[in-house]
Amino acid sequence: MDSDKFIFCLEGVPDVETSTTTLVMKNLEEVAFDQGINSIYKTCDTIEGLEESLQALLYHDHNFKDYEIIYLVMKGQENNICLHDYYYSLEEIAELFEGKMRGKIIHFANTKILDLNPEESQYFLDITGAYAISGYGSSYNKIASCSTLDKTFFSLCQEYDDVVDIVEALYEKHYALCKLLDFRLYY
Repeated sequence: MDSDKFIFCLEGVPDVETSTTTLVMKNLEEVAFDQGINSIYKTCDTIEGLEESLQALLYHDHNFKDYEIIYLVMKGQENNICLHDYYYSLEEIAELFEGKMRGKIIHFANTKILDLNPEESQYFLDITGAYAISGYGSSYNKIASCSTLDKTFFSLCQEYDDVVDIVEALYEKHYALCKLLDFRLYY
């Protein structure tokens, strides 16, 4: 598959100075090899690191328009993320991304629950300019979403332009897993 769209993955880790190959990194390598979807992988351990990575992507990567998915792999609870033992609300993250995610899908791995009401999801989409935000209502620890479901989701994002078609195809391919992890997409 010749792909002209990319994934930007930002994974929250305890310490960016410690170099380890994570499951997420391995899975992104498999996605690149098996599906031809290239990605940029970065780690962060603070909100400043998250912001610096996004700034570098926005202002120094000339291919930014080709990044369809911003993949965030961070711990947290329902509507916040946790970096270096500090919690940041999705409203704070939206303000950090303000107007910079036009046309992007912001996708959270199941390391955190994503449970937005209509007002919260609309606020996030309006502030960031994102096309959609997706994630999981269950952080079922025995299954990492990055191993099967996220890979399929990324592939379907390359295949379809409409998020409704993406979600329908994802449920057709992995209905039981989608239900178990409670896949959600807000647009």
